[in-house]
Amino acid sequence: MILSNGQYGEKMNFKELIKHSNQATIVFNSRIGVERESQRISQDGRLAQTDHPKSLGSRLYHPYVQTDFAESQMEMITPVCGSIDELFDWLAAIHKVVLQSLPDDELLWPLSMPPALPQLDGDIPLAKLDKFEDVLYRRYLSQVYGRKKQMVSGIHFNYELPDSLMQSVFNQQNEFSDFNLFKTNIYMKISRNYMHYRFMITYLFGASPYAFANYFSQSDQVPREPIRSIRNSRLGYVNKEDISVSFQSLDNYLSDLHKLVHEGKLIEEKEFYSAVRLRAGNQVSDLDDHGIDYLELRNIDVNPFDEYGVNKREIKFLELFMLFMLWTDETPDYNLEMREGNVFNETVAKENPNEQTKLFVQAMHLITDIRTMTNELNIDGATDVVDWAESLIKNPALTLASKMVDTSATDKLQFAIRTAQSNKVDTLSVPYQLNGFENMELSTQQLIFDAIQKGVTVSIIDKNDQLIGLEFNGNKRYVKNGNMTDLDSYVVPLIMKNKLATKKILSNAGFNVPAGVELMNLSDAKSYASQISSAIVVKPKSMNYRLGVSVFHHQPTKDEFLAAVSRALKAGDSVLVEELIEGTEFRFFVINHEVKAVLKRMPANVTGDGSHTIAELVQRKNASLMRGVVDRAPLTKINMGTLERKILASQNLSWSSILNVGQTVYLRENSNISTGGDSIDCTDEMADYYKQYALNAVETLGAVVCGIDLVIPDINDTQRATIIEANFNPAMHMHMYPYQGKSHRLTLDVLKMLFPTLKV
Repeated sequence: MILSNGQYGEKMNFKELIKHSNQATIVFNSRIGVERESQRISQDGRLAQTDHPKSLGSRLYHPYVQTDFAESQMEMITPVCGSIDELFDWLAAIHKVVLQSLPDDELLWPLSMPPALPQLDGDIPLAKLDKFEDVLYRRYLSQVYGRKKQMVSGIHFNYELPDSLMQSVFNQQNEFSDFNLFKTNIYMKISRNYMHYRFMITYLFGASPYAFANYFSQSDQVPREPIRSIRNSRLGYVNKEDISVSFQSLDNYLSDLHKLVHEGKLIEEKEFYSAVRLRAGNQVSDLDDHGIDYLELRNIDVNPFDEYGVNKREIKFLELFMLFMLWTDETPDYNLEMREGNVFNETVAKENPNEQTKLFVQAMHLITDIRTMTNELNIDGATDVVDWAESLIKNPALTLASKMVDTSATDKLQFAIRTAQSNKVDTLSVPYQLNGFENMELSTQQLIFDAIQKGVTVSIIDKNDQLIGLEFNGNKRYVKNGNMTDLDSYVVPLIMKNKLATKKILSNAGFNVPAGVELMNLSDAKSYASQISSAIVVKPKSMNYRLGVSVFHHQPTKDEFLAAVSRALKAGDSVLVEELIEGTEFRFFVINHEVKAVLKRMPANVTGDGSHTIAELVQRKNASLMRGVVDRAPLTKINMGTLERKILASQNLSWSSILNVGQTVYLRENSNISTGGDSIDCTDEMADYYKQYALNAVETLGAVVCGIDLVIPDINDTQRATIIEANFNPAMHMHMYPYQGKSHRLTLDVLKMLFPTLKV
């Protein structure tokens, strides 16, 4: 059996335990995370000479973006994820934030091996960190190993078996009564097998076949031809050959590390570099307290053919491989396994990537055994992944290293630069969108972007309900739809949802509001129709985002009025009919007792050029990258429906009409951005009187965040304004990406409101 202190001995039959658990099918729902390292470079492929971007907040606490050894070396860190899809959502989002935070002329180097390095070590700037002990540690490393070897970058894969699988296997055995001890022994077995069989990962993931100028030292035996993985060979960033740590048990592992530090061979335990690292918390000492929580795989090269340095199929294989490391038996001779593992890995790493591996037989045996495991456990989605690995073993031309040699044969530097440029262009192709979270409403996307950028920890509570959690400096907040927070009392949104209540409260406080009546149903509307004698607005009594609103700049016919009431009743239980206040409509965005932005909203429109039809002008306007579906783009595409056709007809126009140069035609009577309107920022031009008027109204309603709409006949007349609406949860994106004018980053104001000590 495995002894209680985790010593290497006779083993439980994990194959049977895993089979009987009925939980192995969820292997692709393991708890996983990725740390991706990359150098910042200039457009010509040189190391960036600039400091870490200030827009990325403080490296002292940042959960997503850190600096590794050098100031130019970034590390992008995902949170722990429960699925591969979730992992890549986060990889996409963090890469988007980082690339958008870089100067326009900087890129992320897409290879593991660094670009051309300075001839002198001292010309590679160390990371400029806040903690002096972190700086001292890097100075020590540069003295012991040299700075150039530490410029190598890679992918670190953090892996924790699904808890339900671990619990099920634990419950079936009787050797361990302590779950943490049992889990530690599980991970020790996986680690030993991984160290033995890691050559397979080096073969499949090896992607550092060549180095650029000044990487090798005079003592290195420089390869005469490309090899599979410089990074994973002794030519990479490795400990000195006399550094050895036993994986026989956690006790042995920790004892060896402590001894190496005590003897001065390592300055700290974290200086030990291995293909697999045992992890529990942030310190090695945490392993002593409660055992191993998860494993960190550190021998994965950056895949230059994928924008995030790794792809979903590769992660799937890693998950299968880790389960197989538990599944497969060990040999009784630990020392032989470790020696053999080291030789195997060095052999594969230094092979010509275009030639069949010398370990072909061993690799095929592994693939056969992995396939047997997936079949016996009925793991869905495993066949394609195993087939992929087998195809690479049989055909080395398909491996990453071979493809790199072939693709960059004429100019290695240009291959890297083109790849880096393409990655940045693709990632930033839709500037307002947060990659990975595109299906969330836009204001929430932008809030998540800012939180990631500034170092606020984000948790997605319910993606469909737009509910997220934020944490900074020990304080937790929950936000819905971008700006609904616990700082607003529960009753305030209820008041603003009820438009009649809002009008009464504001009117009683002395604010101008439109006169109007409430109608409960269509029957009431039929009775009231004869009383209409002027231009009106018809809207639901309880609503937000101005859904179901109809604006009539003329006295409507009875049929028009009843149709408008029917539309409003679909969006609310009753209807308000109000006088139409003529003038220009402005949205004042108030947050935390300040007017942060003012927007003029223009109805959907096109302006003629003397040659194109109205239909063609709409299509051209809709082709803008900034226009899309409601709440997923800053502006909404203009509809070409029945309502728009009728409004054109009322102006003696049709879709085929050609407008004169400069002639503007409106296709809607309401000015909603959600119906194709234009947003024009006028924050700086708006008179302070109106800003204070809007702010006073919001204070009267008791709101912390509010979008309040004023109709102003003459912006220069400071005595005439009517409040036509107050909106809880107002859209922020139209202020952040206006059709014309200055952008106002309101999501930063939300973060500052929630976390006053956060530097934005």
